[in-house]
Amino acid sequence: MAQLKPHAHVVMRKAAQRGTMVTEGDSGTMLVNRLYERKPWWLIAQALIDSSAWLLAVLFAYMLRYSVLLSNGSVFDIIHPASLTMTATLAVVLHLVIGLAGVKIYNGVYSYGSFDESWRAGAAALSAGAALTAFSFVDELLGLPHMPHSVPAIAAAFSLIMMAGARMAKRVYTERGAVRELTGEPVIVYGAGFIGGMVMDSMLHDEDAKLRPVAVFDDDQLKAGTKFHGISVITTYRELEQVIRESGTRKILVTISDMSEDYFESFCNRMRKLKVEVQRISSANARLMGERLITASDNDLMRVIRGEINYDIDRDILRSYLHGKRVLVTGAGGSIGSELCRQISEFEPETLMMLDHDETLLMETKVSITHESSLDDDRIILADIREGDNLLEIFRDRRPEVVFHAAALKHVSALEAYPQEAWKTNSLGTLNVLRAAEAVGVKTFVNVSTDKAADPKTALGQSKRVAERLTAYFGEKTGNTYVSVRFGNVFGSRGSIKPLFTKQILSGGPITLTDKRATRYFMLITDACLLVMLAGAIGRPGEVMVLDMGQPVKILDVAKAMRQAYERYDVEIKEIGLRKGEKLDEALFGGTEKLVPSEENRYISRSSAPALDPDELDYELWIQNYREHSGYERHGLERAPDPRTLADAQTF
Repeated sequence: MAQLKPHAHVVMRKAAQRGTMVTEGDSGTMLVNRLYERKPWWLIAQALIDSSAWLLAVLFAYMLRYSVLLSNGSVFDIIHPASLTMTATLAVVLHLVIGLAGVKIYNGVYSYGSFDESWRAGAAALSAGAALTAFSFVDELLGLPHMPHSVPAIAAAFSLIMMAGARMAKRVYTERGAVRELTGEPVIVYGAGFIGGMVMDSMLHDEDAKLRPVAVFDDDQLKAGTKFHGISVITTYRELEQVIRESGTRKILVTISDMSEDYFESFCNRMRKLKVEVQRISSANARLMGERLITASDNDLMRVIRGEINYDIDRDILRSYLHGKRVLVTGAGGSIGSELCRQISEFEPETLMMLDHDETLLMETKVSITHESSLDDDRIILADIREGDNLLEIFRDRRPEVVFHAAALKHVSALEAYPQEAWKTNSLGTLNVLRAAEAVGVKTFVNVSTDKAADPKTALGQSKRVAERLTAYFGEKTGNTYVSVRFGNVFGSRGSIKPLFTKQILSGGPITLTDKRATRYFMLITDACLLVMLAGAIGRPGEVMVLDMGQPVKILDVAKAMRQAYERYDVEIKEIGLRKGEKLDEALFGGTEKLVPSEENRYISRSSAPALDPDELDYELWIQNYREHSGYERHGLERAPDPRTLADAQTF
């Protein structure tokens, strides 16, 4: 297996004892070191500055109290010198005592001008003012000069303003002095948030930094035209592409920790067309815990695991049947459905209709395309494919011309426990969509299938095999391009091993495998969706289009590659055994199927499925067939027989 080239990364460590933050391998002086600097001479100077602030504040408070500024007389003709001296002395002593013994502003470690230091300075000033106010009520009882009751409050406010100003001036001076001359490779930072700020600080102030920020990209339109750490913020893809062209940027750092995997991979695919590398910054918490700052993308991992495959697709073919058409995608909130929506939108259809029964996932898909979160427009359809009458009404109202059917239940173990749900959604739900499409004259219908439909052994496989055969029936009946597209595991999609392994690695393990010998086919979601769209353009009525996914990969190799990507070699890989209905190896086509390479693209082959008349569907016979075939290995058979129609046998 090829070695994964580690990305450059920075590990932030807290050094509370020294009050500094350092970077691994950093020989330069970081801004954070300077902000946390606490030399004895500066602590003494800070105490003197604060004392001077109190002296000036007390004098100014007396002048306000006795309206000296409005008088023509001398200050000391109006203000009693003894009272002024006593108040100033008490204020300075109280502040220093509280600052040292109470809030520890002079013997603690705080960043200059930080919130932590500011509230401590404020606490010291307000406490000293409160003590002076209390003293003003007993001073004459003690035989001391009278202190006006309003003076402490006025003095505390002014002293706090002067102390805060001195600290902010020190911070500004330090930051400006620490900014390096911006040289190095130009990069764009995606995300003007907390993590983005940390990354910008590192690039702007680290003398050894090899990156130079040229722009900050953010989805929030309210940030348009603003500055983030002195760098311009852009908010549209048009501006982003312009900056890339003008600056020659070949790298973007994504600093949004909660960006969905689907959207991240879609963004990577979009930038890949511009020959720009995208790297993702992990969360600030992960940085402080010592995790990798930059994690490998799905494309990097796939290159290591399976080798690089360049799916050469003529985009003009896709545009020819998508541009200006009314396109509907079912399961638009899922991994495949949402990526299909994003890619279809690039071909400028007349209308892109997104159908799903989950409104939250629909909103996420729409936001990833339009950056709008409202669901009250014609592009969003909240519906369940199990409800045939409602679906038919929607199709008659919206009149789609092209349909991509990606809605399905796909978790093997869950459907093994509840096979009737696989039947209702994957089989009958597909039938509902097919009937609605036929009723309105849909010309192109693409059914997204799975490798589990080849020699089906599970409820998922059996239900999706029925969907393929139903699609073949309607293709033959209508003479239109009604095809199924069969492929294996989509790396990084919801429910795939990538998010599961990621969680297990970040939690310290173990990584759980069903069997170390198990193999699976993998491909990127962006590649899968491009080929699915291509199948809709080149398919013939009733065909099953099988995608070439390269060689099958051991799950063990995937676990090792991901462990290496996160540099967590300490995480254990544990074998837990195959679950019910799970195969050791997957196949993309059945034992009796014949594949014919397509002329249009070498990564798509043509096959067929026997057409199944919907009138012959029967759940009881289906469940009986499923139970018999799910145990075919126990009967000494190498493969499950292909389900037959009721016209051929008693079970299908």
